[in-house]
Parts: sequence; structure tokens; C-alpha cells
Amino acid sequence: MKLRVHYNSPVVLTFALACIAVYVLGATVFPGFVSWFFSAPATLLSTNPLHYLRLGTHVLGHADLGHLFSNLIFILLLGPILEEKYGGEMMIWVIVVTAVVTGVLNALLFSSGLLGASGVVFAFITLASVVNVERNAIPLSFVLVVLVFLGREFLQSFTPDMISQFGHIIGGIVGGVFGFQLARRREY
Repeated sequence: MKLRVHYNSPVVLTFALACIAVYVLGATVFPGFVSWFFSAPATLLSTNPLHYLRLGTHVLGHADLGHLFSNLIFILLLGPILEEKYGGEMMIWVIVVTAVVTGVLNALLFSSGLLGASGVVFAFITLASVVNVERNAIPLSFVLVVLVFLGREFLQSFTPDMISQFGHIIGGIVGGVFGFQLARRREY
């Protein structure tokens, strides 16, 4: 029997490979590449169109290998399952909406930039927790994910560090909204 490698989840795998490519280019060939093109700005006001593009592209940039790998573990674990369930087009929407919403809200509410796919990770986590939602019921798995993952992020937001717990929380909210909207759509 001849085995072959199958590109089983095109959207999620392409997103993961794009994150790796951006990191490698920034770490080797173009120093400053990530901070200039793939980090969300700390303000919404600019005359530079690239400034507004960065509100969404920040999910492709990562500060270091640990940051990249910790995000890729969850993305590659949950993403293919979600893409199989909801389709590639919906996964593009989840990634793009999470990126733009976290980028814009961060620029409106904080004076620091934003970098990484952690918001997408938390969107995937909450979206996965509502995969089997039933009519007029909230899955206990969703409640526990909110309490454990998002609760932890809320508590850690009071600790000074370089992590955007806000981005994690917003990503989790976006994933939950998508999950419940998709469940509602299936009912009709």
C-alpha cells in the first residue's frame, strides 16, 4: 500500500504555513518585517493604507518560536476538525473576522500593538466547544471552556506581561458567536 500526504484542510494548513513563512522571513531575511507588516497598530488614525491592512494581518506575525508553536499546536489540532465540519469558506470568515475585530478593538481601547494568532486560537477553542449544540440548549463543554480558558485570561489580564489577554477573550467571543449562529442556521 502506497501512502501519500493529503492536504486535508486547505484553509487551516495554508494559514499555518503563512504564519511559519512570515516568522521565517522576519527572523532570517527581513529583520523588522514582522513588526512593520504583521503587527496591529496601536491607533486607528493614519493616512497609510498599510496601517489599516495590519489590523487584520497581525494574526500572521509572531514574536518568537514559542509564541508561534503554542498557537500552531491549537490551530493544527482544532482547525482541520472545524474546517471539515463547517467548510473552508466559513473558516476564512472566522479567521478574518477574529483578526479584524481584535485588531480594531485593541487599537480603540489600548495604546499597544497586537501580534499573533492567539485570538484565532481562542475562536477555534470556543467554536469547537459548540460543535454539537442542540436547540434551546447550551453545551456544558462551552460553559466549561468559557470558565476555564476565558476565565483564566480575564484573571491574567490583571498581571503585567506582554500577552494580550484581551485578544484571547475577544477571539473566544467571536468563536462563540460564530458557533451559535452556525447552530441556529442549521435549525432552519
